[in-house]
Amino acid sequence: MAQASVECSGPATVVFDQSLTEYDFGPDHPMSPLRVDLTMRLATELGVVGDRLRVVPAPMASDDVISTVHRPELIEAVLRAGRNPGTVDEAHGLGSDDNPVFRDMHRAAAHIVGASVEAFGQVWSGESMHAANITGGLHHAMPDRVSGFCIYNDVAVGIRSLLERGAERVAYVDLDVHHGDGVERVFWDDPRVLTISLHETGQMLFPGTGFPRDLGGPDALGSAVNVALPPGTADAGWLRAFHAVVPPLLREFRPQVLVTQHGCDSHAEDPLAHLMLTVDGQRAAYLALHDLAHELCEGRWVATGGGGYALVDVVPRAWSHLLAIVSGAPLDPARDTPGAWREHVRERLGRAAPMRLTDGRTPAYRDWRDGYDPEAWLDRAIHATRMEVFPLHGLDPMP
Repeated sequence: MAQASVECSGPATVVFDQSLTEYDFGPDHPMSPLRVDLTMRLATELGVVGDRLRVVPAPMASDDVISTVHRPELIEAVLRAGRNPGTVDEAHGLGSDDNPVFRDMHRAAAHIVGASVEAFGQVWSGESMHAANITGGLHHAMPDRVSGFCIYNDVAVGIRSLLERGAERVAYVDLDVHHGDGVERVFWDDPRVLTISLHETGQMLFPGTGFPRDLGGPDALGSAVNVALPPGTADAGWLRAFHAVVPPLLREFRPQVLVTQHGCDSHAEDPLAHLMLTVDGQRAAYLALHDLAHELCEGRWVATGGGGYALVDVVPRAWSHLLAIVSGAPLDPARDTPGAWREHVRERLGRAAPMRLTDGRTPAYRDWRDGYDPEAWLDRAIHATRMEVFPLHGLDPMP
């Protein structure tokens, strides 16, 4: 079963300016800002960024805005560290291999928070139907510490801004290969926010959390949803899990805004994890979420980036597809990448860039309603999540 996309002509925005690439942990760190630069170059040369996808500059988030999620002590620690790049502050997660300190890191992180808050504001105000911040999606940051390459949790701050402006139901769907633990933690006991994370099982991968029985706090049981996938899961299994869990829960919850995180580190070529998706499988999920936003939220959709460490071969293509879908005009996967973009990659990095926007796959999956195999790890994972969560939403967990 494949996914088709609904027509979309609403106004759309990407929040971006080049200074957002100052979020830079250094030349040897996996999370290089090069991935953002190559994405925006590719999307621009493909004609995605322009008339249909308006570019809005990213404002700087104030300390007051950041403190709607993060404790003042953390903000102060990040400010101190950014003035002294040799700092090690274990209590706040600063100075580790994952989270090395760099000069002016508070400013760089606050800028990404500001970009996401702007995207959220664009959608809530109606100025844009869809809005994206590919530099955002820093979902591991906790209220009191940085974590997993994430200094401040721009997604959580953005969702908080929606709640403060009167939103009553916000759904967050996290497609990163790693569990969206920080966003889940912030809204653990808030029934107004449904968090759904599909990720490689914490048995195998950082941060080691996100299991089916993690369901939310006592006042919000069922508001946290986790699908812990086995290593090696590819397009067909991943899409099977997605469609078995995400659409039924979103339809029951009926969010006013759909917020999504699109870490593309689930790709087979990503160096930090063990799932086996293709760009084509990732694109299918983007289309499905776009359609759900139209079905349930009158199109109100905020999309962010996230992880993704195959800097040339995967991230620019995946996120160019995402931005195109946000714009309302999906790209043909069979299209060639522009020659000028490939030449830029060759001159900048001395390597060959992908020739086409596709990995040559046609994503398809077997619908959960056709039955499941209790002998298969993937199906056991899906079944476990449905058995834990679906009854809390009044849904039948069985196929």
